[in-house]
Amino acid sequence: MADTLRIVHCFRSPVGGIFRHVRDLTEAQVAAGHAVGIVCDSTTGGDFEEHLFEQMKGTMALGIHRTPMQRHVGPGDLASAWRTFGIIKELRPDVLHGHGAKGGAYARLFGSLLRVSRFRVARLYSPHGGSLHYDETTATGKLFFALERFMARFTDYLLFVSDYERRTYRRKVGEPPIPNNLVYNGLSAAEFEPVRAEPNSA
Repeated sequence: MADTLRIVHCFRSPVGGIFRHVRDLTEAQVAAGHAVGIVCDSTTGGDFEEHLFEQMKGTMALGIHRTPMQRHVGPGDLASAWRTFGIIKELRPDVLHGHGAKGGAYARLFGSLLRVSRFRVARLYSPHGGSLHYDETTATGKLFFALERFMARFTDYLLFVSDYERRTYRRKVGEPPIPNNLVYNGLSAAEFEPVRAEPNSA
């Protein structure tokens, strides 16, 4: 692969911990000289998330692409998946990193389709919570964890962000049959700066 990589992060909902994690990754990857882009849902998030996207726009060489993504599998999911695949194919990523259940499924399936078309793309997956929230004793949980085991064959690297996540994956899905690693979330230098109290703070 080239020294400068085209990296695309795919995930459903741009809120909470996943969005924070992706923002941290994109910031570090841009600083390292890579071309980075985001593909995520357009129907979730509010004014706060829009403000964060505005802050990121100038640094995302591959852009920020938002398209409707359903949380659960349903009648509109096929059309949503096709639109998302079209966006990712246009971006021609060297690395396609899926986050969460939906982003992970898209990244691994679409990355595999791109490989059939002779694209060289690495398929990375970070579960975060996603399917790991299901109870492994229920029918739904058993189905999702069977799908996770099946999808491992379409995954080049599995990245965990906490030991709890890794232990949960091993307990509910099984020992990963693919390369994997634990990379903790970090804090930036700015987050250690003292916060000035407002005059009317409690």
